[in-house]
Amino acid sequence: MKISEIMSKNPRSVSPDTPVSEAARLMKEEDVGLVPVVERVGGAETRGRLVGVVTDRDIAIRHVAEGRASDAPVSEVMSGGVKTCSPDDSVEDAMALMGREQVRRLPIVDERGSLVGVVAQADLVRISGKDRQAEKTVEQISQPGGSHQT
Repeated sequence: MKISEIMSKNPRSVSPDTPVSEAARLMKEEDVGLVPVVERVGGAETRGRLVGVVTDRDIAIRHVAEGRASDAPVSEVMSGGVKTCSPDDSVEDAMALMGREQVRRLPIVDERGSLVGVVAQADLVRISGKDRQAEKTVEQISQPGGSHQT
């Protein structure tokens, strides 16, 4: 099975200069813990190139705990160097990557690096049912000392 079959398509995103407070409101509205950060090229109608993600943890640790101004841009707290998958990658490959990197959510980008979707740990577990690989992935993601992206 391909990632394109289970990913959330066209997720809401923010730009690097979006205020952190706006990104937090978006997380609340969408009931998500990760918002992709994209640089838009060619106007709002064009998909943006993924440059990072901002997570609820980024906001709590890098913004609130450090006492930053509420209008600070997302670029000051986002996580860069984000691992991604292609829509054509297999679910098994995505699970392996999420386990290795200890991340619960994975942006999906096309061949140009443009954001096209997001796949979450819950998506993988839901489609895998009682699959042993899904269980192993969840165990790997949950190990202490992993990545700060959640």
